[in-house]
Amino acid sequence: MGTLVCRVELDKNKGLIFTVENKEGKITQTAVLNGESITITSKGKDDVSSITQKPDSIAIKCKDFTLESETITCKSTKDTLHKSEQKFDVQSTKDMTLQSDAKYSAEASGDVSVSGKKVTVSASGKAEFSGGSASISSTGNTDVAAGSTGTLSLTGGLKTKMGGKMVEISADGIMTVKGKMTNVEGKITSVKGTAITKVG
Repeated sequence: MGTLVCRVELDKNKGLIFTVENKEGKITQTAVLNGESITITSKGKDDVSSITQKPDSIAIKCKDFTLESETITCKSTKDTLHKSEQKFDVQSTKDMTLQSDAKYSAEASGDVSVSGKKVTVSASGKAEFSGGSASISSTGNTDVAAGSTGTLSLTGGLKTKMGGKMVEISADGIMTVKGKMTNVEGKITSVKGTAITKVG
């Protein structure tokens, strides 16, 4: 770095101006205190960054912004917006919590993926899952259950299928199988009852 050119200007209209010029590096640094705002600017050959402070605001403009601290707390009493026109990543090496005391919405115009060692989705009220098509599968057991006083319904607009190497349907109380047309088929078909068994 060569010799720097430093200037201090005092002007009743423009205010107090500090200027440092690095002609070899083609960098000019200025600090302007004009009675309304404080503006610090660093101007290079291709890029410019600035910090502007007013009584009610602080604005930072730059190409690359980095903040490092042992702890960081960000709090606002009104709306908060985090927006990126490119990729937006949020990472944590330990536990992470997203919480809202009111409504919480998450949406994307593309695919949405949720994965983890154990995934739990619960609702104190009604829970709904819907889509153009839906699939629930697992490499182990898959349980679908309703509470002791609730009702479990499986319906299909056109057709409902249940299949597997072995299918078992049982009830602790009354079990009813009915339809406008009911077929029971199998190489070996057995209908048993400890009380009355009625066919026809």
